[in-house]
Amino acid sequence: MSPDPQAAGTEPAPSPERQQALLTLLADEDPAVADSIRERLAPQGRPQAWLRAHRLHADPVIRSRVRALLDAQARLEADREFLEFCAGHGEHFDLEKAVWIFARTRNPEAPIEAYRAQLDDWARAAAPGVEAAVDGAAVVAALNAVLFGEQRFRGNTEQYFDPENSYLDRVIDRRRGIPITLCCLYQFVARRLGLPVVGIGMPGHFLCRYQDAQGEWLIDAFHGGRLVTRSEARQRLAHFFSMADSDGSILLQPISPRRCLQRMIANLHVIHQERRDAAESRRLQQYLILLSR
Repeated sequence: MSPDPQAAGTEPAPSPERQQALLTLLADEDPAVADSIRERLAPQGRPQAWLRAHRLHADPVIRSRVRALLDAQARLEADREFLEFCAGHGEHFDLEKAVWIFARTRNPEAPIEAYRAQLDDWARAAAPGVEAAVDGAAVVAALNAVLFGEQRFRGNTEQYFDPENSYLDRVIDRRRGIPITLCCLYQFVARRLGLPVVGIGMPGHFLCRYQDAQGEWLIDAFHGGRLVTRSEARQRLAHFFSMADSDGSILLQPISPRRCLQRMIANLHVIHQERRDAAESRRLQQYLILLSR
């Protein structure tokens, strides 16, 4: 998508003296003055291009306010990119790509390529164990040793409803997440090794499944990669439904990338609704509307 010259802020830059005067006013203690200058420097939320040179300004107040203006614009651009992605894809797509685009709607400066490189490194670290595995349980153990052993990923039981648990960059930074984001992480590393790991969207929980010619293994990434039997999974399902199919097999089928992404955002939407964060709720709601089609 070619950039919009207006959105890119291509107005001629003022002189250095004029720039400093405007930035000083942007940092004014009077909110009315600061708001007036903010609107002038970023009409309709589009920061003037010359502001980028002041992102690391020596004055911490100026630096903070310039970065706020630039970040707001970056989030708008990421928001537009994610909306286009949701509208332009069907049930199946590259879930990892979607998750990274979604992460940028909240953290526009997230170094996505660096995070991808980390996933590559973890896959390489797990590869010897995977290659030596004699069965699916050993394959899972090799992945678990890297992700939950060496890297110490865990379910965030202390702050389960922290919104940052739903953004993969923050999950990687903090080594904490919720079932769906930890399962996504697990899948993305497994995919680099050519392993058929899929997400299982159970009601109230989320699992991964590794399957080969010998059988299947259900993996609880929230609890350190613990293996879950079908019997245990059915018992959990029984708490939610009186199921017509006695083994609950329908509810243990892989979830499509679109429904996985929808569920991830729906979880986050509920959190922001309960926090009465109207702006975030509206932002997420527009994604859900597109994904529900």
